[in-house]
Amino acid sequence: MQYISTRGGMQPLPYCETLLEGLAPDGGLAVPETMPTVDGETLERWRALTYPQLATEVLGLFATDIPRADLARMTAAAYEPFPEAVVPLRAIDEDLTLVGLSEGPTLAFKDMAMQFLGQVVEYALERKGSVLNILGATSGDTGSAAEHALRGKDRISVFMLSPKGRMSAFQRAQMFSLDDENIHNIVVDGVFDDCQNLVKKLAGDLDFKRAQNLGAVNSINLARITAQVVYYFWAWLRATDVGGWTEVSFTVPSGNFGNILSGFFAKQMGLPIRRLVLAANENNVLDEFFRTGVYRPRSAAQTLATSSPSMDISKASNLERFIFELVGRDASRVVSAWKDLDDKGHFDFTADLSRFIEEFGIVSGTSTHADRLATIEAVYDASGDIIDPHTADGVKVAREYIEPGVPMLVLETAKPQKFAETIREAIGVELEYPSELRAMLDAPQRTTEMADDEHELRAFIEANALR
Repeated sequence: MQYISTRGGMQPLPYCETLLEGLAPDGGLAVPETMPTVDGETLERWRALTYPQLATEVLGLFATDIPRADLARMTAAAYEPFPEAVVPLRAIDEDLTLVGLSEGPTLAFKDMAMQFLGQVVEYALERKGSVLNILGATSGDTGSAAEHALRGKDRISVFMLSPKGRMSAFQRAQMFSLDDENIHNIVVDGVFDDCQNLVKKLAGDLDFKRAQNLGAVNSINLARITAQVVYYFWAWLRATDVGGWTEVSFTVPSGNFGNILSGFFAKQMGLPIRRLVLAANENNVLDEFFRTGVYRPRSAAQTLATSSPSMDISKASNLERFIFELVGRDASRVVSAWKDLDDKGHFDFTADLSRFIEEFGIVSGTSTHADRLATIEAVYDASGDIIDPHTADGVKVAREYIEPGVPMLVLETAKPQKFAETIREAIGVELEYPSELRAMLDAPQRTTEMADDEHELRAFIEANALR
């Protein structure tokens, strides 16, 4: 299995080399040269597997340059910190089932991929005899999941940008309380899209990228996307009967289009998915795109601070991988779309709008703060479950697309403890924290504050990068 760029300017590379690259040299994103496929017989054979075993099988289709025994060791280590079920499914009513993706060390779905990424990046670096300086941007959960997966690793340093004042107190504590020498938390005076733009500028400077051994762990990283594919297979296998070929639908709270893209990959691989339902918050650029065919990101000033902050994103990095498939893998059309975005502030695929649903099965909807509060309250009253605000966005939009005979699975993205203020507002409940989480919240925090300044960031990385 080899990987190419969505913009056509990268020679095919194997899995390990691709994940160390992050952004492709031509500014595009890595995608499989050909998508692996899975048939019904294989799916049935996978039913009896544990989560680490299933991860070995699914990831083995992508990471063909890694010996199977090494891959099995890494998946076992990646999911060792999780409870035995790893990804539990639980019904909250007769129509909806939550897919529990927040059982990892930072209580968010990002752990599902980050714990594996920490293993496989270290493996690839040891094999190459190299070091890597991770440059990333986070709107909340990616940063903490990456830092907890990579802290203390000898060959890796992390430079994580986050927007000033745009994350919950819990999210800030999870990142800023870490005192490992290889972790650098950089608070940028701006919004997430400003942080993401800084990352892209530096990653696009190939001389600087090579000189500083820069890589990425946000959802542009191939390992993140492929590791997330696994839980779509896991959930389908537990939501369907033995021997059946039942279609299910998944609803995915989405900001950067990485989580739902993994579901799109799973569907392309042959998993019987009827609908992929994208749930947006008030920063609903993606909902507008999938409803109208026009993609028009908003400015930093227009990007709202909401009560589901991990989705406060206007420009979705991973949409490019979907566009690549939409245009029949024609890299020149991808480049043209992004030129329109730079020149006009938007690109237009209204001519392909019917294909979004008919060919790819993607639909969408928007949830607001009032919707989140009402949904959290309704779920709590009906089932006693407390869900976080991002999952509430998913539940609200999922109800708009329920179809008779088609199981609707909603990806639960985080534990409610990460967003205690919103939970208190919705249902008046004060969430309890175990002693280790309370200690984290009370611990000193260590950050570097910085303007939205490319040159200041370059200088900081040059002074602190591993060599």
